[in-house]
Amino acid sequence: MTTVHWDTPVLTTVSQVVREASLVKINAEKISYVADWMAYEEFAKPDGSMLFDFGNDPDVLMDFTLVVNTMNFAFTDFSTGVKFETDYMGKRWCDSEAMLACLHRAIHSGIPFFSGEYLAKLTRKDLESVFSGTIEMPMLDERVTLFNEVGRVLEEKYEGRYSRFVRSCAPKLYASGDGLLERLTTEFPRFRDVSNYHGTDIHIYKLAQLGIWGMHLALSPRGAWKLEDAEKLSAFADYIVPVGLRVMGIFEYAPELEKQINSLTEVKRDSDAEIELRASSIFVIAKLTEEINKRRPGMEPLLQPQVDFRFWKTYHATHWPHHLTKTVMY
Repeated sequence: MTTVHWDTPVLTTVSQVVREASLVKINAEKISYVADWMAYEEFAKPDGSMLFDFGNDPDVLMDFTLVVNTMNFAFTDFSTGVKFETDYMGKRWCDSEAMLACLHRAIHSGIPFFSGEYLAKLTRKDLESVFSGTIEMPMLDERVTLFNEVGRVLEEKYEGRYSRFVRSCAPKLYASGDGLLERLTTEFPRFRDVSNYHGTDIHIYKLAQLGIWGMHLALSPRGAWKLEDAEKLSAFADYIVPVGLRVMGIFEYAPELEKQINSLTEVKRDSDAEIELRASSIFVIAKLTEEINKRRPGMEPLLQPQVDFRFWKTYHATHWPHHLTKTVMY
């Protein structure tokens, strides 16, 4: 069974970046070394469980995952490097988990956050109230703009619900234009995560894929909906996975990039450095997935998002510095 489809638009284009990259180098020997021990770790199978309980209605869970990924970016203050945190249910939550905690609190207080009508009229004051924490959530104004834009599309075309949109798509990433990923990145500009590298469009699609994977995780064990080509999902290129790859010695940076990251100097969106960091992350997770699966004969093959999560979960709250890029894409 093929465990990595290198012919998808994402892996095809990020592979080109890796071939040309000058600021981010990949140590192939370290990939093999990490696969040698990571292959013996436990990778949990999807069981439908979620960090917070949003009920069992499949349509609500579709709405939840895509609303979350409309705003699932930038949880670190760009001037101080401090992460957004919030206290909820007797625990302090960090980064995107803090965002989920705030959203759960809002829904249970009666705020219709999954409604296109509500999102289309959302104000900055609304978001300040919902997402209260140890610091102001970064890029609040950008989040308001995105929610307003998405809300209008949902109201005009899909009765105000992301779930209506999902139900109108083929349950695949790619289906000759009717696939969920294809349409999500076309009908909602918010999800068109594409960068131009040396004249070529590089397809990253972080939040679109993450939202679709979230629905698959939540709904496929319930028998309510499943993504039929989940093996074609790539890693979700963000700030965190590069940290894990750097710590493990798989990533090696040019001195100027190392200094830039460690000094918390912004890495500009669509710069060579930023694109190479993201593309190389996707490429390495694909390679690691292949190598780990080779070492697990007879076992159900891992998917790339499972290996991606292994890195994100371990390093999303680490003190090792990650690159800072002001963007709404991750």
